[in-house]
Amino acid sequence: MSIVIPAYNEELSIADTVERVLAIAPDLAALGIGGPEVIVVDDGSQDRTADIVARMENGVRLVRHDRNQGYGAALKTGFRHASGNLLGFLDADGTYPPEYFPQLCQAALEGAELVIGSRMSGAESHMPLVRRVGNTLFAGLVTLVGGLRVRDSATGMRVLRREVLIRLYPLPDGLHFTPTQSLRAIHEHLRIIESPIPYHERAGRSKLSIWRDGTRFLWSIVWTALSYNPVRIFGGLGLLALSAALGLSGWFVALRIAGVTTFNPWRVAALYGALVLGVCGVSLFTLGSTFNYLISLFYQRPIRQGLFGRPILSPWLDRQLGWMGLLAVMVGIAVGATSLVLGAGGWEIDRLWLYLLGSALFILMGMQLVVSWIVMRVLEEISQREPQANRDMWGR
Repeated sequence: MSIVIPAYNEELSIADTVERVLAIAPDLAALGIGGPEVIVVDDGSQDRTADIVARMENGVRLVRHDRNQGYGAALKTGFRHASGNLLGFLDADGTYPPEYFPQLCQAALEGAELVIGSRMSGAESHMPLVRRVGNTLFAGLVTLVGGLRVRDSATGMRVLRREVLIRLYPLPDGLHFTPTQSLRAIHEHLRIIESPIPYHERAGRSKLSIWRDGTRFLWSIVWTALSYNPVRIFGGLGLLALSAALGLSGWFVALRIAGVTTFNPWRVAALYGALVLGVCGVSLFTLGSTFNYLISLFYQRPIRQGLFGRPILSPWLDRQLGWMGLLAVMVGIAVGATSLVLGAGGWEIDRLWLYLLGSALFILMGMQLVVSWIVMRVLEEISQREPQANRDMWGR
């Protein structure tokens, strides 16, 4: 087993952390695991961190970056130099208990491909309240977009099998390495186990910036979700926008039925919002669904339209977009034609403009639905070419 310890200005805690990692050798041996091979990656430290590690015995390996490249970059450097079939890592600041590595390895031996040392699963924790709330929110977001319950998405103590590492790339160089790895592991359908571990405050000053790193965590989660199941993001936003547009449209229809034909500036702004939200809602939803077909072609997997939390082999909703679009176009044409006929018959424009506006909106959204349905059907047929050929020609 190889254990990577990324370190940046950790002279106060690095020696104790390394010694505690080396001390687990008998417990690993009891499980039939060799090592640990300890690799400390000094990420451009400006203090005595590298000198302290260089003077340590027991075969501890020191790898140095000539400049600070980031937490994730240090971990990736360590993985590149590691030789073990099991890869573990933890922070150098004394917050994580190396004594729990055998427990994590046991889960890996029992079939888990990624074992997460969870600070949020009931074990003793001295995490500050602000960070506890932040970790809970990010774990909830990973759960929402990944479709699998996660309690601690950003923990820095993990064990994984070497052969699955390539499936988790690309991984970032910064502190958002761990939530990205968690979400990619979920989408790659790895066998993930969360094992409770205690957590203590670090030795020295924390390098974590709540706002800067929190923003990076959020962006990495959203971006990773887009690279696997875009409709989870785009589709959700699209449905929200459409719901708002429908609500505003219903209000305007009620006003028109009540005889209101002139709008004040606020009502005009609301009407503008309804039109924009309607078009954007359809655009986002259809873009997300179409994007999923492209993702499926790239990964050579079944179409995953997992808007509601589960992959669906034969998506139902996107198959309905064709007739829904045609219906919207026909409704728009009917309303528009009727309004033009009434206008020709003497109706004033202040009685017709809202209907004409609605007609144009229905036609535009309907055409977009129809075109998206055609594109998705073409992509679906392309995605089925190879599996169908294998089944028909070779029976597999």
